Amino acid sequence: MAVLSVDLAYRRWTDLGIVILDHARRDHDSHLMPASWRGPSDEPDPAQPLIRCEIIPAHAPGLGPGIDRGPVDAELLAGRLNHLCAVRGIRVLVLDGPQAWKSRSNGLMHARVSERQLNTAAKTGLPGMVKPLTYRRFAEFCLDVYEALCRRGWRRLETRGQPGSPQQRVLVESYPHAAWKSLGLKPLPAKRRARVSDLAEAYGALRSVVPFTTDRPPNHDQLQAIVGGLPGLALEERNAAGVRIVGNPPIREDGQWREGFIVLPLAPRPPIGLKWLN
Repeated sequence: MAVLSVDLAYRRWTDLGIVILDHARRDHDSHLMPASWRGPSDEPDPAQPLIRCEIIPAHAPGLGPGIDRGPVDAELLAGRLNHLCAVRGIRVLVLDGPQAWKSRSNGLMHARVSERQLNTAAKTGLPGMVKPLTYRRFAEFCLDVYEALCRRGWRRLETRGQPGSPQQRVLVESYPHAAWKSLGLKPLPAKRRARVSDLAEAYGALRSVVPFTTDRPPNHDQLQAIVGGLPGLALEERNAAGVRIVGNPPIREDGQWREGFIVLPLAPRPPIGLKWLN
């Protein structure tokens, strides 16, 4: 059971981070960690399931031929993501970006409940209102992507329980900055400040908590998509211990979607009694 995780971007197609996550067989995939990033103590913990992360370039099959230039079109992106999920049999799609505006009655002035609880850097207020103002174009782009996917049969995550029936395709909102913290790790620096050494350090730290492999060294956007996609995989597998759901359920208000959950990963728990082996 795989999930698709996307670190959204609207300026350039090459800024998108797109990753498919699923569980791998260790005997086949235990050496997929980029060799230049692997140290002598970097073998995955055999007591935990191994997650395989397949990095999907924006020009890969299913996402259209060639590298598209110019701004990302929300409708076109939604069509490509929907096609990729159909081809791979994926029914949980994780997106790093706001899914709705705030509810007028949530008791907050400038944010959704999930954003306040996580103290997100940007806030989505009433329709058309965001903080900071420079966030508006990205927020509206993300909402357009959600709407375009819903027109193709997807639904926002509606409850804190199961993601839906096997036939239901579910949209899940992630927030990678908080995902790192939820796993007890230092968040990845912002893209404009991150060095290659920062990526390698974050990759190793994440892998020490959640064993996974990649088919190539991830860039900043792809690594954010990996950490953001982990709770989606837990939802798909009905693993309540691997996910934290924050905020209020999505609702329709004045003809628009409001609120919505943000979903975070939780670190795997070691087997009971493991500490006595040390």
